[in-house]
Amino acid sequence: MTKAAHTVKYILSALDYSEREVELGCIAAYMHDIGNLVNRVDHSQSGAIMAFRILDKLGMDAEELATVVTAIGNHDEGTGVPVSPIAAALILADKSDVRRSRVRNDDVSTFDIHDRVNFSVTDTALAIDKEAKTITLNMTIDTNYSSVTDYFEIFLGRMILCRKAAQALGLSFVFFINGQQLM
Repeated sequence: MTKAAHTVKYILSALDYSEREVELGCIAAYMHDIGNLVNRVDHSQSGAIMAFRILDKLGMDAEELATVVTAIGNHDEGTGVPVSPIAAALILADKSDVRRSRVRNDDVSTFDIHDRVNFSVTDTALAIDKEAKTITLNMTIDTNYSSVTDYFEIFLGRMILCRKAAQALGLSFVFFINGQQLM
């Protein structure tokens, strides 16, 4: 299972969504970045169209198809909105997936800011506390590669979208970097 699908499954299961809603969330998570095949710019919209074609040809029910495609089309911080619980879970899963293994460039001297930030993240953990109605993202950043300021330079919009997604699920978004609460 991919990281995003695993996280979507955790979020929706922890919040007692049905088995089918969890499955639809996992489908959306598996397919959410398919639009990168076309281009990184507007990949959520092109990905939604691509997913629609694939799932429609496979005979997916129209209502479920709309749920999956809408989640995919709304996962990007530039245009995304947590329009459903599945979309909200996908947003949280995707935006919390920052990690060293995402960096494909192995030459540290040529890292751009995205490479530096992803490479600097040594640990992430997302946890739901149903009683406190919170979803907490804990992240550890090795500041030898990137500063916390660098992180926010490129990820502030993502964290704001995470807060909106958490709210759509009836939760508060709590964010820690290196033990310091930032949101």
